[in-house]
Amino acid sequence: MSQGITLNKITKLIGLGFLSDLKALFARKLVKEDFIKFLRKFVVPIASIFLFIGLWHLGAKSLYNTEANYKIEKALTERGQVAADEMKACIASGDVSCQPNTLPSPAQVWGSFQTLLEDHKVISSDKAAFIEKTAALNETRVAEGKDAIVYTGRPSFVDQIFTSLKTVFAGFLLALFIAVPIGVVIGLSKTLRSSVNWLIQIFKPVSPVVWLLLVFMIVKTLTKNSNSDSAFIISFISVGLCSMWATLVNTAMGVSSVDKDYINVAKVLKLGAFQKVFKVILPSSLPLIFTGLRITLSVAWMVLIAIELLAQSPGLGSFVWEEFQNGAIDSNSKIIVAMFVIGGIGFLLDRIMLTIQNMVSFNKNDGI
Repeated sequence: MSQGITLNKITKLIGLGFLSDLKALFARKLVKEDFIKFLRKFVVPIASIFLFIGLWHLGAKSLYNTEANYKIEKALTERGQVAADEMKACIASGDVSCQPNTLPSPAQVWGSFQTLLEDHKVISSDKAAFIEKTAALNETRVAEGKDAIVYTGRPSFVDQIFTSLKTVFAGFLLALFIAVPIGVVIGLSKTLRSSVNWLIQIFKPVSPVVWLLLVFMIVKTLTKNSNSDSAFIISFISVGLCSMWATLVNTAMGVSSVDKDYINVAKVLKLGAFQKVFKVILPSSLPLIFTGLRITLSVAWMVLIAIELLAQSPGLGSFVWEEFQNGAIDSNSKIIVAMFVIGGIGFLLDRIMLTIQNMVSFNKNDGI
């Protein structure tokens, strides 16, 4: 095909090339080398997942037994044999009050995941019932110029996932709109690059905690008499300021390394400053710019969790902190559920950016 995206290119683009290998395997068309390649790409990763789960189960069981023996020994030392026997029987019965609180097993984490999903269904149902119940009243209040009554119940785990995604994308867009224009301006001037390089090198390694405190001071002053959601504003601005530096540096580097022949052609064609930037410089700099954006998005997702945890704003970071403070028997399991969700979303965001980067980096003669 000279034009159009083929199925093979789509699967390679999104990292699903093993599907074509799987199809060829069942069609008995794989030679020995292809079969070995298929094992490496498909079978070995699945085997590593089962190995990881197995080692996790054994490690959790070992820690559970160690903690259980410690509780029994402690009861024996402090209160005697009868208390030790009672503690042993209590642990064996599965009573929540005496269970060792240590690393949960994969089965416990899966159970907590299902519990969180059920909790989301209950909260969503309650929210829908509240909205339905107050619909008529809110219409009257709005007609009278009053504020509508809003649902103020606790957010579910799924709700907090979407809150974190909304915050990270707002921070990412802020970083994009700040870093790319400044990077282009810096990249066009060698003098400007050398004059502001010290500033970039100082601010780039600053901790998210420091950015959070700085943004908190500024936003709280500016929104003192405002009804806006200051927690969301503080969170996404902090995320943007923490994560924008990779895009800023890569954009400046990409612009400064544009082939001089392209610049000379732009001069010959007598292109204006904006035409030269948008038709010559930016297209040539896209690979490095997208590399910076990919790093920026990854950093934004990482620092978001820390910022939410510190600022106590709604989101996955706040969820993890609340579960840690809660100290319930299933809190550790829920924290690990959040850990896998955070890691999985981070992986998906990285793959999305990589896919977009590959799409914009294709040569026009690739048949796409």
